Amino acid sequence: MVVVSLSKKYLQEEINSNLIMVGSGRGWELWRGPLKSARFVVAPMVDASELAWRMLSRKYGAELCYTPMLHSSVFVKDARYRRDNLASCQEDRPLIVQFCANDPEVFVEACRLAAPYCDAIDLNLGCPQAIARKGRYGAFLMEDTELIFEMIRRASQETDIPITAKIRIFDDQKKTLSYARRLVAAGASILTVHGRTRDQKGPLTGLADWGIIKQVKQSVNVPVFANGNIQYLSDVEQCLTETGVEGIMTAEGNLSNPAIFTGKQVMVWDMALEYLELAEKYPCPTSYSRGHVFKLLHHCLTMPVNFDLRHRLSKCSTIEEMSMVAKDIKDRMLPYTTGNSPWEPKIDSPEANLPFPPWVCQPYVRIPPEQHLAKIQERQRQALELKQQQQEEEDAENSNGEGKRASSEESNISKKKQKKLQKNPKKTFEVPNSRYEKCICKNPKGGKCSYGLCRACCRVHCYTQGLDCPGHYILVKTKREKAAIYYGSLQQDDDNKSTAGQQNCNDNNSSNGSTDQTNQNMMNDKNLIENAGPQINTDGVTYTDKENNIDLNKEKNINSGLTVTENNVIEKTL
Repeated sequence: MVVVSLSKKYLQEEINSNLIMVGSGRGWELWRGPLKSARFVVAPMVDASELAWRMLSRKYGAELCYTPMLHSSVFVKDARYRRDNLASCQEDRPLIVQFCANDPEVFVEACRLAAPYCDAIDLNLGCPQAIARKGRYGAFLMEDTELIFEMIRRASQETDIPITAKIRIFDDQKKTLSYARRLVAAGASILTVHGRTRDQKGPLTGLADWGIIKQVKQSVNVPVFANGNIQYLSDVEQCLTETGVEGIMTAEGNLSNPAIFTGKQVMVWDMALEYLELAEKYPCPTSYSRGHVFKLLHHCLTMPVNFDLRHRLSKCSTIEEMSMVAKDIKDRMLPYTTGNSPWEPKIDSPEANLPFPPWVCQPYVRIPPEQHLAKIQERQRQALELKQQQQEEEDAENSNGEGKRASSEESNISKKKQKKLQKNPKKTFEVPNSRYEKCICKNPKGGKCSYGLCRACCRVHCYTQGLDCPGHYILVKTKREKAAIYYGSLQQDDDNKSTAGQQNCNDNNSSNGSTDQTNQNMMNDKNLIENAGPQINTDGVTYTDKENNIDLNKEKNINSGLTVTENNVIEKTL
């Protein structure tokens, strides 16, 4: 029994120390078969790796492409979403569809629906963006590994399509290796390892760790793709050598230079025009195309001489308009490429620090995280100094008895906008909307009110003064006049009927009919009074206005024989 116990312990130590490789032959069959031993891979990119961009990348050496990340739940429910995102063609293979998911049932169903249109399904386990945190998918499932393993296990067992996974690393190396092995054991046929942690994103991206990618490759017996730090063809070759992986995946490097896998130097306008031709052939949302053109022309558009073209491009809504911007860039920069005009950028300009001239496709290089943090600290220091300076000026003016500073164009803008003006004095801001005029109760006045009041104050004013306000559709005066006329006619009818009754006192049937009619008229009177306004007293009966609870604070004579008493009662004077 002791020997068995020691054997189990030793086996666990071997697993933890990464001495045992796990995997199956299905991953190698996938890579060598449908994926054609692809080494150069274009990453799944939201709003970017659509069909037109994939076809451009394949022309320049990409051997395998991924679709943009798709939401599995939307994919299952929305047929139009499926149709738009599965758009492809015969030349667009091999192709892997990527999903984000957090429900095994939904993920399995999405895999079934997408299987006929691709060569494999990839589960996104690496997205670090805030939207992934909110939706609980991508890299934010790393705390719930059992759910991840369940999704991969069920999808690989219940569908015929191979399942792959794209992951990020943990801060803990052993945890990363265990995570990778368990993914493969659950059924992942290929692993793509992004050598950065979940927190390494945006300005804090930093360098990817190729060392941990190499260790993952050595710990599993499935094909592995490496992702991170791929900006030039030399990086591709170096990563393949150092890590021993089967393929290299790139995202940002491909977005700024689709020819990265060929090593060719292509003019940015030629690449942009070529892409726009494909976008016209394989339609996609305008925002996708505009975003691609912005990235391709980035270094040219950041030159002050081309600011007008950058503004034009931001307003483009058609392929033709974007093509015109690319052609205008070409016309302006072509003399530099031919040598007719000398290229002499200023020493302190961004163009002077580029490895190639700005008209050549090249990667966008982020500044190191340390420099970014230093910039943030410097901005915070400047903001604090500005705040202290403003406070000192206010204190000085107050001590001189001047009170508040006189309003000026600068003092009327917010402190945030003042900071922006310091960085860019030429910046202009939209004129803010004029504030609403206020009623005496501090609420906004009605724009169509006859008395310049809000609705509540106008209602009180009209009821106390017996007025109409067509703007608010408060018709107190009109209703009271109609009520007075109506009751005057009723009284006249009653007098006539009384006289007729005395003359025909022997006719009981006629008398009974008059009484019934009078009672019916009284009921109609009650209904009309209830809709006419405040309390009305007539024939000894008081009716209350249930719709408008208005405080009539004093006696007021009203036209047509109606009087408002101190008890908020309208009486009829005959």
